[in-house]
Amino acid sequence: MKGNKTILLFTALLFNMIVSGTVAAVTGFNPFAVFGVGSVLGTMVKPVAGALPMAVQKEIWMNHIVENLFADNSFLSKAFDADEFVNQGKTVHIPNAGAPSNVVKNRNTFPAEVKSRDDIDLTFDLDNYSTDPIKINLAESVELSYNKRESVLRQDKSKLAQEVSEGILLEWFKGATSNIKTTGDAVSAHTASATGNRKAFTRDVVQEAMTRFNLDDVPAEGRYMLIDAVMYGQLINSLTDKEATAFHATADIKNGIVGKLLTFNIMMRSRVGRYTGAGVAKAWETGGAATDNAAALAWHTDSVCRAKGEVIMREDENSPTYYGDIYAFEVRAGGRAMRNDVKGLLAIIQDTAA
Repeated sequence: MKGNKTILLFTALLFNMIVSGTVAAVTGFNPFAVFGVGSVLGTMVKPVAGALPMAVQKEIWMNHIVENLFADNSFLSKAFDADEFVNQGKTVHIPNAGAPSNVVKNRNTFPAEVKSRDDIDLTFDLDNYSTDPIKINLAESVELSYNKRESVLRQDKSKLAQEVSEGILLEWFKGATSNIKTTGDAVSAHTASATGNRKAFTRDVVQEAMTRFNLDDVPAEGRYMLIDAVMYGQLINSLTDKEATAFHATADIKNGIVGKLLTFNIMMRSRVGRYTGAGVAKAWETGGAATDNAAALAWHTDSVCRAKGEVIMREDENSPTYYGDIYAFEVRAGGRAMRNDVKGLLAIIQDTAA
């Protein structure tokens, strides 16, 4: 920005010298006097459109910066909260009760056989997430009309939260050993690099998920389903006008719920999950493939857990090495399916269509 001002000033002075010399040659006036008068007038007269300005043009910065957008991560609050265990070690243990005792009607054999219950210990490791360090120059803090420091810190924290959320969501998908496939009409595949047609996400697959949960005695209260933006449109198109009206009437946007359908609180996110053509849950940071299939997730709040620690900000202000302020963020987080029998957790994968 300072370099641009220097160039503009030099250009304006050079132009003024040329004009002054020409005027002096024609009129006979002293060229230094003409140059002085021209310079003064150049600072007073408004530049004409298309003409080279005599004075330096000031650059104006709005005090508002347009920032990046991030996906909704409110779905994480709809799981068992294991945050308290984050600072106690790297591995979190989830004890699962073994089989209950056998019940005998009209017992007539004594003494009864004494048995023990073998509990099952499920574990998951916490991952470490950190942002790349970022530097804010002194000039940026002093000269800019908008608060770049505040913007940088807010954006990096949001990006960190998004990566953590998608990392935990992937672990939930990996734990969903049971899945169902969509059955709607043929629609274009919508995950990155995917080609061909897939079967649309419709009301019918939500009903199938409800039936599966009902058969597994999963409580009706506390059921959630997370679908992506494209699936949401497909679902709405599959509803009758009456069903769509009832669905939207149950929306609770403050809590991330876009509607309730067939016992499920439906939540929507720009992207949720994807599976390979071989049926393996796939991370978003890996490249897309033509055979990838989009996926949604249905769960009960007691069937999945998440553990997320406090975000730590590391800072080196007024660093003599980097001549600026250095900031970075770090957090530990993880999650998995809560139940050994994996009831109450279901992946819904888009099936391929002809």
